[in-house]
Parts: sequence; C-alpha cells; structure tokens
Amino acid sequence: MIFRKRYILSFLLFLGMFVPQTTTAQTNEQKALEAKRERLQTEIRDINRLLFAEKKERGSILDQMEALDKKINVRQQLIRVTNQQSNLLNRQINANIRKITKLREDLKTLKDDYGLMIQKSYQNKSQQSRLMFLLSSENFFQAFKRIQYMKQYTDYRREQGEAIVTKTDDLARLNKDLNEERKVKEILIAQNRKAKNQLFKEIQTQKELLATIRQNESKYTASINAKQKEARKIDKQIERLIKEAIAAANKANRKAGSNKVSNSSKFDLTPEATLVANNFTANKGKLIWPVEKGIKSQGFGEYRDPVYPGIKHESNGVIIATDEGAIARAIFEGEVIAILAVPGGKKGVTIKHGNFISTYYNLSDVYVRKGDVVALKTELGKIYTNRSNGQTRLKFYLYEDTSKLNPEEWVYQL
Repeated sequence: MIFRKRYILSFLLFLGMFVPQTTTAQTNEQKALEAKRERLQTEIRDINRLLFAEKKERGSILDQMEALDKKINVRQQLIRVTNQQSNLLNRQINANIRKITKLREDLKTLKDDYGLMIQKSYQNKSQQSRLMFLLSSENFFQAFKRIQYMKQYTDYRREQGEAIVTKTDDLARLNKDLNEERKVKEILIAQNRKAKNQLFKEIQTQKELLATIRQNESKYTASINAKQKEARKIDKQIERLIKEAIAAANKANRKAGSNKVSNSSKFDLTPEATLVANNFTANKGKLIWPVEKGIKSQGFGEYRDPVYPGIKHESNGVIIATDEGAIARAIFEGEVIAILAVPGGKKGVTIKHGNFISTYYNLSDVYVRKGDVVALKTELGKIYTNRSNGQTRLKFYLYEDTSKLNPEEWVYQL
C-alpha cells in the first residue's frame, strides 16, 4: 500500500516538472508577440508624425496616398499580431483550465489518501501498539525491517502533507493566472476592435483620395514621371561616382606596385581595406540606421503603384522618413570617396567601407569632405526638409563594388 501511494505521489510530481517548461515557452512566445505589437504601434505613431506632417494640407495628394498606403499595411500587420496574441492566450487559458481540473482531481486523491492514513495512524497511535509490533518480530532482521517500515510511513505522511500544501498553492496560482489572462484577452479584443475601426476609416480615406487622383490622372502621371526621372538621375550619378572611385583606387594601387590585374567594376583591396570589408560583412543584419530615429517609408526593389497596381516602380535603395533637423550618420567606418551635388540644392555623401559603399542622399548641408576618414556614427550632414509637405526624408543606398545591395538585409530591423 505504501509503495503504491509513493508511486502515485512520484508520478504527480513527475507531471508537475513539465508544467513550468510549457508555461515558459508560452510566456516567451507571448513576450515576442507583445514586443512586435509595440514596435508596430510605435511605427504607426511615427507614420502619423513623420509622413502625415503638420503641414499635410500643403502636401500633394500623392504624398498622402503613399503615407496612407504605408499606414494601412502596418495597421493590418498590427491586427494580425494582436489576433496571434489572442489565440495564444486562448490556448493558455484552455491549458490552465485543464491543469486546474487535473490539480483538483489530484488534490482530492491526495486528501482522501491522507485522510485514510491519518485514520489508521489514530487507530494505531499508542506507543504500546508500536512496541508490540516490534517485539512480535520473529528475528532481528524482521525487527529492523519493521523499524524501516515505520520510518518510511512517517516520511510518507509528511511528504503527503507537503504535497497537499503544494498542490493547493499551485491551484491558487493557476486560478490567479487564469483571471489575469482573461483580463489581458479582453483588453486585446478591445484594442483589436479599435484598430479594425481605424483601419476601416483609413481605407475609406484611401478610396476618397484614389477617386480624387483618378479625376486628375494626367497630374498624377506627371508627378510619378518626375519622381522616377529624379530617381534615375540620382542612381546614374551614384553609379558613375562609384566607377570613378574604383578606377582611381585601382590606379593608385598600380602606382604603389600592386601586381593585381585591375577590374573596372571591382576594387583592388589592400590588406587594410580587406579587413574593413570583412568586418562590414560580419555585421550583416546588425548595421546601425543611417539616422538616429526614423521609419522606412519606401523599401528596396520593385513595388506596385498604390493607385495603379499595374504600374511597377523600382527602388535601388530605401527611403527613411525622420524628424526635421535630423542628421545623417555613417553606418560603419570608412572613407568619403565622393560628395554628390544635384541641381536644386540637394546633396549626398558616398563612403567606401573596403569594397562596400554606402550613400546618403537628400542632404541640405554636408559636414564632411572627400578623402575624410570617418568612424561609426560620424555626422555626415543635415537632411533636407521639403517645405511643401513638411517631410524630411533620407535616401540611403548600399553597394558592393558596382552591385546594388538591399539595405534591409544589412541594417538592423530596417
């Protein structure tokens, strides 16, 4: 009987070992989702602050349309994450309900066993009964075994009492957790309902803007063409400056006695430049943002027009919206190889990191000169603010030799 009860107790304790691990895994998943949700909420606030500037009524409908498209996309992500959190909470709540049911059953079994044991202990509680139990032994070995049995019985009684206290505490904790989880779920449901209502309003606004744009399609097309023309001009100038920098660097290496055969599209790296390039590569995905604060308003690569999905656009870099007066900063140590100057007052800085090149365009003021060696976070220049719409945007490009790279793969959480 004692060993059967010991087996029951050990089995219950064995099951209990797995509860904290499952709870920890769920908690970590919930923390990750909450961190993602907070990041999306921050991004929405930044979109409202940076893309929908105070002077938005002076901005073009196209700017508002692009900003609204960005916000709707983030809002939809937020709703998905909130749904994931709610579903996870549902699983946790259901799991806790099952645990509570099991604990109640276990507790009843323990209390019943404990009650029987106390009853038998009371019936045999006299010292005389215990003494007679020992004296009636047939030999010393049997007496020793009976002493061991009495000790085990006493220990088991104490362990069972402790198990009852532990299970009672676990039950109280699970009930408390269950109540907290239900409260959190109610909050998430309310927030999701609010987010969906806001999304509906934004989609309605987007439809109204879309109707306005389509009433004046020629103006919209002209605006798009102007932006594409400016982007192509900047891209060509950056590519030309990179090729010139490669040619100049390789020529200097030949004069210094390098025996390497030069490639017009690749840098001939010195040992020092190779070290910088290797360090740059090792930091892929961990590089800092080229601004202290901001949001990505346009990503890298091909994307569809928000008004006419059949029209595709190409972005060779990323565009980051930031605060007025913000400063562009170097994402890594390197050497300034060119200063861009585009008619209209906009400027840019191009930095070489071994055979990697970063370009920071749309500056109103530049704080460095060609040939300067810069360190991580060196201030490069003040970012231009468009007075017609109040927006401050940095255009950021990344190359390996003459090959375009996606900055989103290199800069942390860009």
